[in-house]
Amino acid sequence: MNAQHKPTGSAYFIAKETEQPETRTLSVLVDNEPGVLARVIGLFSGRGYNIESLTVSETEHEAHLSRITIVTRGTPNVLEQIKHQLERIVPVHRVVDLSTRAREKGHEKPLERELALIKVKGGGDHRVEALRLADAFRAQVIDANTEHFIFEITGRVSKIEQFISIMRPLGLIEVCRTGVAALNRGPDGM
Repeated sequence: MNAQHKPTGSAYFIAKETEQPETRTLSVLVDNEPGVLARVIGLFSGRGYNIESLTVSETEHEAHLSRITIVTRGTPNVLEQIKHQLERIVPVHRVVDLSTRAREKGHEKPLERELALIKVKGGGDHRVEALRLADAFRAQVIDANTEHFIFEITGRVSKIEQFISIMRPLGLIEVCRTGVAALNRGPDGM
């Protein structure tokens, strides 16, 4: 094997060492029909790349269109190949790399938000501290009894991860996250 190439755990193991993996947010507009999600996701699994976040929802009911938002990590070259292969799938109407598009148009990073439900034990001093921290993070109490709280929090992924790590020593029980929803800034649509 060439000294400049090394296995990365991906089918695309022949990557230059100078290519650093980066995180990208892809937005894929597809027909809302059975099997489309499996085909789109198959491109990632077939190449050994993990999807860090996946959000799918019908966005245009009358046109039967859904939007798939995928956050993944890989080398720029491989992510470009995946984007081009996604564009060739028949029920895919459009693929936009929100991360790259923002840089090319001189915009800031895309707006990315996530929602999480977080269950925390709630007794004694930990109860007061959990409520105080929830208020600081603008998390809403959506269920509570004498034994636990369930908080709802929305925001950037980093905010949610920070809130989860702060709740861990206070009695974190369970977390459910929606995945990232993202839009580019500026007047242009997808």
